[in-house]
Amino acid sequence: MTQLSSSTRALAEIAFEAGKIILRHYARETIATRTKEDHSPVTAADEEAEAYILSRLAVVAPEVPIIAEEEAASGRIAKIGSRFFLVDPLDGTKEFLNRNGEFTVNIAEVLNGAPLRGVVYIPAKDRLFVGEAGHGAFDVRVSDGALDWRGARRIEVCKPSEDGLVVVASRSHRDYKTEEFLADYKVKDFKAAGSSLKFCLVAAGEADFYPRLGRTMEWDTAAGHAVLAAAGGSVTTIDGRPFVYGKVEEKFANPFFLARGAK
Repeated sequence: MTQLSSSTRALAEIAFEAGKIILRHYARETIATRTKEDHSPVTAADEEAEAYILSRLAVVAPEVPIIAEEEAASGRIAKIGSRFFLVDPLDGTKEFLNRNGEFTVNIAEVLNGAPLRGVVYIPAKDRLFVGEAGHGAFDVRVSDGALDWRGARRIEVCKPSEDGLVVVASRSHRDYKTEEFLADYKVKDFKAAGSSLKFCLVAAGEADFYPRLGRTMEWDTAAGHAVLAAAGGSVTTIDGRPFVYGKVEEKFANPFFLARGAK
Protein backbone atom coordinates (compact mmCIF):
# COMPACT_ATOMS: atom_id res chain seq x y z
CA MET A 1 0.00 0.00 0.00
CA THR A 2 1.41 3.38 -0.95
CA GLN A 3 1.98 6.12 1.61
CA LEU A 4 0.70 8.89 -0.62
CA SER A 5 -1.55 11.62 0.72
CA SER A 6 -5.26 11.72 -0.03
CA SER A 7 -4.66 14.86 -2.13
CA THR A 8 -2.24 13.03 -4.39
CA ARG A 9 -4.54 10.04 -4.73
CA ALA A 10 -7.35 12.41 -5.69
CA LEU A 11 -5.22 13.80 -8.54
CA ALA A 12 -4.50 10.25 -9.68
CA GLU A 13 -8.18 9.36 -9.77
CA ILE A 14 -8.98 12.52 -11.73
CA ALA A 15 -6.27 11.69 -14.29
CA PHE A 16 -7.57 8.13 -14.52
CA GLU A 17 -11.13 9.28 -15.27
CA ALA A 18 -9.84 11.81 -17.81
CA GLY A 19 -7.99 8.93 -19.47
CA LYS A 20 -11.29 7.12 -19.95
CA ILE A 21 -12.61 10.13 -21.85
CA ILE A 22 -9.53 10.14 -24.07
CA LEU A 23 -9.80 6.42 -24.80
CA ARG A 24 -13.36 6.86 -26.05
CA HIS A 25 -12.04 9.26 -28.68
CA TYR A 26 -9.02 7.02 -29.36
CA ALA A 27 -11.34 4.13 -30.24
CA ARG A 28 -13.07 6.09 -32.98
CA GLU A 29 -12.22 5.34 -36.57
CA THR A 30 -11.53 9.00 -37.33
CA ILE A 31 -10.04 11.57 -34.95
CA ALA A 32 -10.91 15.13 -35.91
CA THR A 33 -8.14 17.66 -35.37
CA ARG A 34 -7.51 21.34 -35.80
CA THR A 35 -4.32 23.40 -35.62
CA LYS A 36 -3.72 25.96 -32.89
CA GLU A 37 -1.93 29.28 -33.35
CA ASP A 38 1.36 27.67 -32.33
CA HIS A 39 0.85 25.15 -35.18
CA SER A 40 0.40 22.22 -32.78
CA PRO A 41 -2.58 19.89 -33.19
CA VAL A 42 -5.52 19.74 -30.82
CA THR A 43 -8.43 17.31 -30.73
CA ALA A 44 -11.82 17.06 -29.07
CA ALA A 45 -10.21 14.57 -26.71
CA ASP A 46 -7.81 17.28 -25.43
CA GLU A 47 -10.66 19.69 -24.85
CA GLU A 48 -13.14 17.27 -23.27
CA ALA A 49 -10.51 15.77 -20.95
CA GLU A 50 -9.34 19.22 -19.87
CA ALA A 51 -12.88 20.36 -19.15
CA TYR A 52 -13.37 17.30 -16.94
CA ILE A 53 -10.09 17.84 -15.07
CA LEU A 54 -10.85 21.51 -14.46
CA SER A 55 -14.29 20.70 -13.12
CA ARG A 56 -12.92 18.09 -10.70
CA LEU A 57 -10.02 20.22 -9.47
CA ALA A 58 -12.49 23.03 -8.79
CA VAL A 59 -14.21 20.66 -6.36
CA VAL A 60 -11.21 19.06 -4.62
CA ALA A 61 -9.15 22.28 -4.36
CA PRO A 62 -11.36 25.27 -5.21
CA GLU A 63 -8.88 27.78 -3.81
CA VAL A 64 -5.98 26.69 -6.03
CA PRO A 65 -5.61 28.38 -9.47
CA ILE A 66 -5.10 26.19 -12.53
CA ILE A 67 -2.91 26.72 -15.58
CA ALA A 68 -4.08 24.31 -18.28
CA GLU A 69 -2.81 23.92 -21.83
CA GLU A 70 -5.99 24.48 -23.81
CA GLU A 71 -7.18 27.26 -21.51
CA ALA A 72 -3.84 29.00 -21.99
CA ALA A 73 -4.02 28.49 -25.77
CA SER A 74 -7.38 30.30 -25.70
CA GLY A 75 -5.93 33.19 -23.69
CA ARG A 76 -7.61 32.21 -20.42
CA ILE A 77 -4.73 32.26 -17.95
CA ALA A 78 -5.45 32.32 -14.23
CA LYS A 79 -3.57 34.61 -11.88
CA ILE A 80 -1.28 32.39 -9.83
CA GLY A 81 0.38 32.63 -6.43
CA SER A 82 2.83 30.34 -4.69
CA ARG A 83 0.55 27.31 -5.16
CA PHE A 84 -1.15 26.29 -8.40
CA PHE A 85 -1.95 23.34 -10.66
CA LEU A 86 -0.46 22.64 -14.08
CA VAL A 87 -2.56 20.50 -16.41
CA ASP A 88 -1.87 18.93 -19.78
CA PRO A 89 -4.96 16.86 -20.54
CA LEU A 90 -3.39 15.02 -23.47
CA ASP A 91 0.38 15.25 -23.67
CA GLY A 92 1.65 13.72 -26.89
CA THR A 93 -1.18 14.59 -29.27
CA LYS A 94 1.00 13.42 -32.16
CA GLU A 95 1.37 10.04 -30.46
CA PHE A 96 -2.40 10.00 -29.96
CA LEU A 97 -2.99 10.70 -33.65
CA ASN A 98 -0.38 8.12 -34.68
CA ARG A 99 -2.08 5.61 -32.35
CA ASN A 100 1.14 4.36 -30.75
CA GLY A 101 -0.24 4.56 -27.20
CA GLU A 102 2.46 6.87 -25.85
CA PHE A 103 0.25 9.78 -24.81
CA THR A 104 -0.40 10.84 -21.24
CA VAL A 105 -2.61 12.82 -18.90
CA ASN A 106 -0.47 15.16 -16.77
CA ILE A 107 -1.58 16.85 -13.55
CA ALA A 108 0.85 18.53 -11.16
CA GLU A 109 0.60 20.75 -8.12
CA VAL A 110 3.35 23.34 -7.74
CA LEU A 111 4.38 25.00 -4.48
CA ASN A 112 6.93 27.82 -4.35
CA GLY A 113 8.21 27.05 -7.84
CA ALA A 114 8.75 23.31 -7.33
CA PRO A 115 6.46 20.39 -8.16
CA LEU A 116 4.92 19.12 -4.92
CA ARG A 117 3.00 16.22 -6.43
CA GLY A 118 2.34 14.92 -9.90
CA VAL A 119 0.50 12.25 -11.86
CA VAL A 120 1.31 10.89 -15.31
CA TYR A 121 -1.30 8.47 -16.63
CA ILE A 122 -0.81 6.45 -19.83
CA PRO A 123 -4.39 5.41 -20.68
CA ALA A 124 -3.57 3.12 -23.61
CA LYS A 125 -1.11 1.15 -21.48
CA ASP A 126 -3.09 0.95 -18.21
CA ARG A 127 -0.12 2.42 -16.34
CA LEU A 128 -0.03 5.40 -14.01
CA PHE A 129 2.99 7.03 -12.40
CA VAL A 130 2.58 9.20 -9.34
CA GLY A 131 5.05 11.06 -7.15
CA GLU A 132 4.83 13.24 -4.07
CA ALA A 133 7.63 15.12 -2.35
CA GLY A 134 8.59 13.31 0.84
CA HIS A 135 6.42 10.28 0.05
CA GLY A 136 8.12 8.68 -2.94
CA ALA A 137 7.07 7.64 -6.43
CA PHE A 138 4.95 4.70 -7.52
CA ASP A 139 3.97 2.73 -10.60
CA VAL A 140 0.26 1.95 -10.36
CA ARG A 141 -1.46 -0.49 -12.71
CA VAL A 142 -5.11 -0.78 -13.64
CA SER A 143 -6.99 -3.87 -12.49
CA ASP A 144 -10.68 -4.62 -13.10
CA GLY A 145 -11.25 -1.10 -14.39
CA ALA A 146 -9.78 0.69 -11.37
CA LEU A 147 -6.40 1.83 -10.07
CA ASP A 148 -4.79 -0.99 -8.10
CA TRP A 149 -3.41 0.95 -5.14
CA ARG A 150 -2.67 -2.19 -3.13
CA GLY A 151 -0.47 -3.51 -5.90
CA ALA A 152 1.33 -0.21 -6.48
CA ARG A 153 5.10 -0.61 -6.86
CA ARG A 154 7.53 1.92 -5.40
CA ILE A 155 10.00 3.12 -8.02
CA GLU A 156 13.45 4.64 -7.65
CA VAL A 157 16.09 5.88 -10.04
CA CYS A 158 19.16 3.72 -10.59
CA LYS A 159 22.84 4.49 -11.08
CA PRO A 160 24.07 4.21 -14.67
CA SER A 161 26.17 1.19 -15.51
CA GLU A 162 29.88 1.71 -16.18
CA ASP A 163 29.50 0.81 -19.85
CA GLY A 164 27.35 3.85 -20.57
CA LEU A 165 24.05 5.65 -20.25
CA VAL A 166 20.62 4.56 -21.37
CA VAL A 167 19.23 7.75 -22.88
CA VAL A 168 15.56 8.35 -23.56
CA ALA A 169 14.65 10.89 -26.21
CA SER A 170 11.51 12.21 -27.83
CA ARG A 171 9.89 10.04 -30.46
CA SER A 172 8.48 13.11 -32.24
CA HIS A 173 10.95 15.90 -31.45
CA ARG A 174 14.48 14.45 -31.42
CA ASP A 175 16.85 16.65 -33.42
CA TYR A 176 20.47 17.37 -34.26
CA LYS A 177 20.89 19.57 -31.15
CA THR A 178 20.27 16.54 -28.95
CA GLU A 179 22.58 14.36 -31.02
CA GLU A 180 25.32 17.00 -30.84
CA PHE A 181 24.88 17.43 -27.08
CA LEU A 182 25.08 13.69 -26.42
CA ALA A 183 28.36 13.39 -28.34
CA ASP A 184 30.09 14.33 -25.08
CA TYR A 185 28.50 11.42 -23.18
CA LYS A 186 29.13 7.70 -23.16
CA VAL A 187 25.84 6.28 -24.39
CA LYS A 188 25.20 2.57 -24.62
CA ASP A 189 21.55 2.61 -25.66
CA PHE A 190 18.74 4.88 -26.81
CA LYS A 191 15.05 4.55 -26.06
CA ALA A 192 12.44 6.55 -27.93
CA ALA A 193 9.28 7.53 -26.11
CA GLY A 194 6.53 10.09 -26.43
CA SER A 195 5.12 12.66 -24.03
CA SER A 196 6.08 12.87 -20.34
CA LEU A 197 6.53 9.10 -20.31
CA LYS A 198 10.25 9.88 -20.74
CA PHE A 199 10.51 11.32 -17.22
CA CYS A 200 8.81 8.22 -15.85
CA LEU A 201 11.18 5.81 -17.56
CA VAL A 202 14.07 7.57 -15.82
CA ALA A 203 12.15 7.57 -12.52
CA ALA A 204 11.54 3.82 -12.80
CA GLY A 205 15.19 3.04 -13.51
CA GLU A 206 14.40 2.04 -17.11
CA ALA A 207 16.59 4.88 -18.44
CA ASP A 208 19.32 7.09 -17.00
CA PHE A 209 19.10 10.40 -18.79
CA TYR A 210 16.59 12.54 -20.67
CA PRO A 211 18.05 15.71 -22.20
CA ARG A 212 15.63 18.12 -23.84
CA LEU A 213 17.05 20.81 -26.09
CA GLY A 214 13.75 21.85 -27.58
CA ARG A 215 10.68 23.86 -26.71
CA THR A 216 8.45 22.67 -23.87
CA MET A 217 5.87 24.33 -21.66
CA GLU A 218 5.42 24.01 -17.92
CA TRP A 219 2.33 21.82 -18.25
CA ASP A 220 4.39 19.41 -20.39
CA THR A 221 6.99 18.80 -17.69
CA ALA A 222 5.71 19.48 -14.16
CA ALA A 223 3.95 16.15 -13.54
CA GLY A 224 6.85 14.08 -14.89
CA HIS A 225 9.29 16.25 -12.95
CA ALA A 226 7.34 15.54 -9.75
CA VAL A 227 7.49 11.79 -10.35
CA LEU A 228 11.20 11.84 -11.15
CA ALA A 229 12.09 14.02 -8.15
CA ALA A 230 10.07 11.80 -5.81
CA ALA A 231 11.94 8.78 -7.20
CA GLY A 232 15.30 10.35 -6.35
CA GLY A 233 16.13 12.00 -9.68
CA SER A 234 16.55 15.60 -10.71
CA VAL A 235 15.66 18.11 -13.39
CA THR A 236 17.90 21.13 -13.98
CA THR A 237 18.57 23.66 -16.67
CA ILE A 238 21.42 22.89 -19.06
CA ASP A 239 23.81 24.93 -16.89
CA GLY A 240 22.73 23.18 -13.68
CA ARG A 241 20.35 25.75 -12.22
CA PRO A 242 17.09 24.68 -10.50
CA PHE A 243 14.22 24.09 -12.89
CA VAL A 244 11.37 26.24 -11.60
CA TYR A 245 7.68 26.73 -12.38
CA GLY A 246 5.42 29.76 -12.43
CA LYS A 247 7.35 31.67 -15.11
CA VAL A 248 4.57 34.12 -15.89
CA GLU A 249 6.74 36.59 -17.80
CA GLU A 250 7.89 33.76 -20.10
CA LYS A 251 4.23 32.73 -20.60
CA PHE A 252 5.08 29.41 -18.88
CA ALA A 253 7.68 28.44 -21.48
CA ASN A 254 10.57 26.30 -20.23
CA PRO A 255 14.30 26.56 -20.86
CA PHE A 256 16.17 23.51 -22.13
CA PHE A 257 16.68 20.92 -19.40
CA LEU A 258 18.41 17.74 -18.26
CA ALA A 259 16.42 15.06 -16.44
CA ARG A 260 18.64 12.55 -14.66
CA GLY A 261 18.43 9.49 -12.50
CA ALA A 262 21.08 8.74 -9.89
CA LYS A 263 24.52 10.20 -10.55
